[in-house]
Amino acid sequence: MAISFKPIWFDSMGAKSACSSVKTPDISIVIDPGVSIMHKGFPATVDEKLEWEAQGEKAIKKTCKSADIIIISHYHYDHFFPDDIELYSGKQILIKNPNEHINSSQARRADEFFSLICRHFGNTKLNKVLMKTKKKKFGNPLKKLPMAMDMDFGDYNQRRKQLLEKGFLRFKGMVKRWNKKLTIPELKFDDIEIKYPEGREFEFGTTKLRFTEPIFHGLEFADVGWIFATVIEHGSKKLIYTSDISGPVIEDYAEWIIKENPNILIVDGPLTYMVGYVVNKTNLNRTIINMIKIVKEVNSELIIYDHHLPREPKFRENTEAVWAAAEEVGTKLVTAAEYLGKIPAVLRNAE
Repeated sequence: MAISFKPIWFDSMGAKSACSSVKTPDISIVIDPGVSIMHKGFPATVDEKLEWEAQGEKAIKKTCKSADIIIISHYHYDHFFPDDIELYSGKQILIKNPNEHINSSQARRADEFFSLICRHFGNTKLNKVLMKTKKKKFGNPLKKLPMAMDMDFGDYNQRRKQLLEKGFLRFKGMVKRWNKKLTIPELKFDDIEIKYPEGREFEFGTTKLRFTEPIFHGLEFADVGWIFATVIEHGSKKLIYTSDISGPVIEDYAEWIIKENPNILIVDGPLTYMVGYVVNKTNLNRTIINMIKIVKEVNSELIIYDHHLPREPKFRENTEAVWAAAEEVGTKLVTAAEYLGKIPAVLRNAE
């Protein structure tokens, strides 16, 4: 196969991560090299959780050593290592733009990361490379989501309208901050090159990398910010890594995946362990409907359905219709652990 994929560490293996290795005849890529310990409610001992986190870190860092390109879709710690700067030596880093479509917490993490990059690779301070920001106008992101905006949720419509209005107000406040803050430019030092890939294409020999524009990390105007999805193409083969679209919960993102029709799809699932807390049943149902549509309409050889999802023992039961749809059409839909021939960690103590 022109594109080879290997899951390095995922939630189903016992620690929060979605780190993937992708190779083509031209390049070796690691996507989202990060790992975090599981939450308190995860059914395992503290020692088990710490061991899985350590195993994940070791496996990810080992894989990064032989990579040409490292892709970082956003600044959550289960998607990148913020402190081990030498890990990025000799690499081209395609990383989430830290200047826009980013919330405050991730912007702070980006500042800290780029400060370390400048000091380690450029022997300089971040404030020495900052540039004056060219003010931009940002339209309402909802206009790019016609399918989601056309949905009828019955009794939930009014509440959703209120949430979207509040979200847009927060967005306008963020735009003001983006336009006031000095810009972190793309960087190139002797041993590292950093580019912001949103909405761009890159070619490496006969391999093409394409990236979405910034998309919501979950729901519309999600507090946790924005990410980008990655498309890797070589010849007639195509792989999509969604990063954190939570289901997908937004209909337009599901439709994009269907139109792309990847051979390999790596998609994160809904946060079923947080239903009733940050996820309501209406939006959980959206993710299930969207994923069923993807499973039935995409001609994928493999769908890795992981990250966020296998964080509670009833994740299959809570998304049962998706697994049933995959079985009905003969699509290989598995967690990363199952792809590797292992039982998902969240189910091991139940065995």
